[in-house]
Amino acid sequence: MNDNEPGTAAQRWARLRFAVVGPLLAAPPRRGTLYHELEALAARSWTHPTRGTPVRFGVSTIERWYYRAKNAPRDPVAALRSAPRSDAGRHGLDEQLRQVLRAQHAEHPAWSYQLHYDNLLAVVAADERLAPVPSYTSVRRFMKTRGLTKQRPRSRRQTAGTERAARRLERREVRSFEASHVHGLWHVDFHHGSRRVLTTAGDWVTPYLFGVLDDRSRLCCHLQWYLDETARSLVHGLSQALQKRAVPRALMSDNGAAMLAAETVQGLETLGIVHHTTLAESPYQNGKQEAFWSQVEHRLLAMLEGVETLTLALLNEATQAWVELEYNQKPHQELGVSPLRRYLDGPELGRPCPRSAPLRSAFRLTQWRTQRRSDATVSIEGRRFEVPSRFRDQHRLLVRYVRFDLAHIDLVDPRSRRPLAPLYPLDKQRNADARRRRLAPLAEPPAPATPPSGAIAPLLQSLIDQYAASGLPPAYLPHALRDEDQESDT
Repeated sequence: MNDNEPGTAAQRWARLRFAVVGPLLAAPPRRGTLYHELEALAARSWTHPTRGTPVRFGVSTIERWYYRAKNAPRDPVAALRSAPRSDAGRHGLDEQLRQVLRAQHAEHPAWSYQLHYDNLLAVVAADERLAPVPSYTSVRRFMKTRGLTKQRPRSRRQTAGTERAARRLERREVRSFEASHVHGLWHVDFHHGSRRVLTTAGDWVTPYLFGVLDDRSRLCCHLQWYLDETARSLVHGLSQALQKRAVPRALMSDNGAAMLAAETVQGLETLGIVHHTTLAESPYQNGKQEAFWSQVEHRLLAMLEGVETLTLALLNEATQAWVELEYNQKPHQELGVSPLRRYLDGPELGRPCPRSAPLRSAFRLTQWRTQRRSDATVSIEGRRFEVPSRFRDQHRLLVRYVRFDLAHIDLVDPRSRRPLAPLYPLDKQRNADARRRRLAPLAEPPAPATPPSGAIAPLLQSLIDQYAASGLPPAYLPHALRDEDQESDT
């Protein structure tokens, strides 16, 4: 027997004791020969149930086991199990030491049990009023049973998000999950690579690996290295995953700037993809993606360690070959089949992906802009763009664009969100030739202007008449009276 056998130590001890006295139970000795049989068993060597080393037992010990098993009414093996200690569940720590440990753990939850024990010894050595510290085993057992376990190191950035994540981890259980359908949930993340690549500019740069993983099948939908971790790279990689596979129902990511960019959020909303974000500094919520990065580092990058001059093109070429021909087709340890087989077997909830142009148009933000009446332009990202003259009567315009590509900006209908016209940058040098287009007619052209009639406006005339009919005295005096008016008053 050894530690690899099933069961607890008490169960293994019970099986060993039964193996020792079992022959006496199967063939009871004749009267007067029991002691000789016990001596023969005591002379034999047995394998220790936990350490695996040879061990012998005394005659009195084997005799006690024999009568205990013989007198057992039903289960002799259970009767040979060690009885629980009378002090089981108790700890040799008085209340003062327990309070010190609790306060110490509250202040340093990331410390190990040994570090807590060593610091407790130092506290007791400095304060004679405290009771002696029991053994390390007792202290560790007390901390485990009271939930004073080792926790993840606290973040140096104490924000509302990190505090909320820490409270959830303390109060809510952590459980593994899996989507019921293929394309039911995708995981999206960036990984900081451990190898640097040589760029065409002659610089050594650490690239970022963008990956998309299907939750149910663990299939890697797309994998590509970039030189930055921006929304532009995310949209570029995610669009390829959508075109290669399908449009999923939901997507999970962290709270990185690229994941929360307006282009990403509005693009997912346009495609009907529910966006789930993890709590701050809680990578365990996206654990499947984190486990996948480990394979990238220990298999893919490990096979490239002999390449001294590694370029981004070579890295991406090797990555595509590895992920499609090895990872996606190799049996997954947890699934029992390859991710590709699990992906093909379904069931699946994927939807057809739009064509390239509508897909690019989806990952653009939509915002209101105010049209300048002086020159019919709108300002976008600090630059001015000309508005077609047929929309000159619109004060507020709805535009759709992407911040990293201002060459494609559309004026869209506020109701249907369909594009109405493209907007182009203001070209002052071209406008300096003094040639101007004729104004396009409006939907409802204004009435032709007529000269003023010289009459008082109807509203003002109505107010004058109402004031005169009220009988109130004049509310003002003239600034100066003529001489004849003064003489008539005298």
